[in-house]
Amino acid sequence: MNDSTEHPLHEALHAHVRETGDHAAGPYLAGLADGALQVARRRHRLARAGVGIATAAVLATAWVAVADGATQRAHVVQPATGETGNAEKVALISILPVTSVTETDCTPGSGGYSVHASATHPAMCVHADRARGMTDVRAASAKAARSTQVGTWRVEVTLSPADRTRFAALTGSIAADSAPRNEFAIVIDGKFWGGPSVTSSITGGRLIIVGVYDGDLTSATAHDLALRLDTGR
Repeated sequence: MNDSTEHPLHEALHAHVRETGDHAAGPYLAGLADGALQVARRRHRLARAGVGIATAAVLATAWVAVADGATQRAHVVQPATGETGNAEKVALISILPVTSVTETDCTPGSGGYSVHASATHPAMCVHADRARGMTDVRAASAKAARSTQVGTWRVEVTLSPADRTRFAALTGSIAADSAPRNEFAIVIDGKFWGGPSVTSSITGGRLIIVGVYDGDLTSATAHDLALRLDTGR
């Protein structure tokens, strides 16, 4: 097939939207279909370049609003149980205590992480302590989901038991510091993805990635990031 070939899941979900006229669920099913097509195209390009890929069955689960107007719930795509998911290299996470934040672009070679400007925030440069932080962490699992409160996309990461203990110790050690030293930088493959602040130790072993600013993630970027992070495949 070529890059313009439609994925079966893409065709099926778009056909369902057209046939049912479900205005409440339509945008979410369509987004799910488009995400599946994006993954299929990427796998095809890798296969054409000579990379060995085990074809994966994708379990697509969409919890949609019901006819009585119930609130939209999570919209998740995960690899099917027992199947191989993303054939690309697993993305690694670094969780690093923030040491300083300046409202300017990072100077080349400074070791800081650049934060893009938004309509309400200036560009910033975040510096973090790699020596005290957790580097090259593999997520035990990751999934994309839509917030039930504000409707924005996020990636929910679960850490392994060993990393859960380290994460609790790290967040506990910075919780009493003043801003920005009570924040930790989430860095994935060298890119800054957020700097949440903490007020107490996080013991549950779960990490929520929403982007630099809440609302940064789209359906496509959230699903792509979750696919690259997920090791339970």
